Amino acid sequence: RSGCHILVTQGYHSRIRGGHNTFSVLAGNDPPLASRDEVDILVALNAETIDLHKKDLKENGLIVTDKAIHSGVEGALEVPYKEMARPRVENTVALGVLGFLTGIEESLLKSLISDSLGKKHPEALDENLAALKSAYAWAKANAPSGWQARACNASPNGRRVMLNGNQAIALGALSAGVKFCAFYPMTPSTSIPLTLIAHADTTGLVVEQAEDEIAAINMALGASFAGAPSMVATSGGGFALMVEGVSLAGMTETPVVIVVAQRPGPATGLPTRTEQAELEFVLHAGHGEFPRAIFAPGSIEACFHLAYKAFHIAEASQGPVFILTDQFLADSYRAVEPFALEGLAPVKTGLKNAPDDRPYKRYTVTDSGVSLRLLPGFSPDLIVVDSDEHTEDGHITEDLEVRKAMVEKRLKKLDVIQKEVALPEYDGPDAPEILLVTWGSSRGAALEAGMRLKETGKTVGNLHFDQVWPLVPEQFLDRLKSAGRVVSVEGNATGQFARLIRRETGFEIKDLILRCDGLPFTAGYILERL
Repeated sequence: RSGCHILVTQGYHSRIRGGHNTFSVLAGNDPPLASRDEVDILVALNAETIDLHKKDLKENGLIVTDKAIHSGVEGALEVPYKEMARPRVENTVALGVLGFLTGIEESLLKSLISDSLGKKHPEALDENLAALKSAYAWAKANAPSGWQARACNASPNGRRVMLNGNQAIALGALSAGVKFCAFYPMTPSTSIPLTLIAHADTTGLVVEQAEDEIAAINMALGASFAGAPSMVATSGGGFALMVEGVSLAGMTETPVVIVVAQRPGPATGLPTRTEQAELEFVLHAGHGEFPRAIFAPGSIEACFHLAYKAFHIAEASQGPVFILTDQFLADSYRAVEPFALEGLAPVKTGLKNAPDDRPYKRYTVTDSGVSLRLLPGFSPDLIVVDSDEHTEDGHITEDLEVRKAMVEKRLKKLDVIQKEVALPEYDGPDAPEILLVTWGSSRGAALEAGMRLKETGKTVGNLHFDQVWPLVPEQFLDRLKSAGRVVSVEGNATGQFARLIRRETGFEIKDLILRCDGLPFTAGYILERL
């Protein structure tokens, strides 16, 4: 609201009964590209926060706390929370002190609290506004000299939307006309269906919480077969249960969008941390051979636009399309310009009237591999679908010549996907000394690292992939070959994307900067290892 650009990242423990939680708010004149390793102001509402994060404080950083919370912290700004408010509104006192320290006008926070509580909790509004007023007055009298400084010099400039990656994916799906979503709750994917639920009544959308992930994907395939643009959202452990359904989508040629929000494994791993270790899993998931597309958005805006595109590619290729995100991107908030909705037509699912060529055959062999998809129930035509190998009219077959023809038919649809492959994003000069290659959420940290390297006189390029399958070497291979040193930056332990590039192009990326400790990339992390 003050005009700052922001990046808000969450840290939370995987405990039903709660645990240590943090929000990191990075603000400035320019859009933040990635998280930071260091902290300017540490607002501690309990002693554990100081114990865990004091080491992250900058040399001239400030701790905002209460003597009753943690006594004897040298240089801390000790706020008498309990003197100014009841425990239930101590966080508003902290907000007021922080607002003063970062140069936010009291009137702005007053309007924010009024908007948040005015209609839903009017009984709490006056108490919170009083706490805010007391906090500003106290901070003006007690804040260390030199500590009131605006986080940015920008002015409010039009309306922006505060979104995290999961919310943007859900809105992109809505823009594509999604009508059915099935899911079983699994961190960090659950906020996608929760966002869809919030808009279900106004969009005619059905969201079903299934008994498990097996049921979820089969429900989505059934809805898609009937003509409803459908999706599922899960994480690695849940997707493991969906894999047979992925093959069912491939065999029955049924469109479905599958969001896999990555987190560290194996097994339960670190459920509330981030990783990029499921690329190879998603690429090879499913028995047998059939085409797919895999998107890996690297920004909030890409989450929206690629979710929209995923539904159209799924329908055009009549099969599964994946969106790979991760906990960092899923849970991080940014203030973005409202998305331009002009021209975003909802996906058209199948036909209601059969073609003139009768009898209708669901799996007619065509040059593109794509057959006309007639929706059941709108015409007297018989629509036969089967998970076994089948003839053109959908009936089970043991004819091995037909089998070969059907495999080739399905694989032809990869050409349909390749024609729409998203072009890798390149930033930098031709033939740079260093080329940083990224996919998914590692984009921002690598861009910031590249900017810092340029300040030292290096020529640096950033090559980012928002789509990781299929790969079209003609789009990027020359960039790799012309760079002096190519470095793949990936949130996994084995360099999965670098391996995929070598497999598809023969080009070996020898230098890898990898991270698998559950934390997101920062520019400092990349530069230190470079």
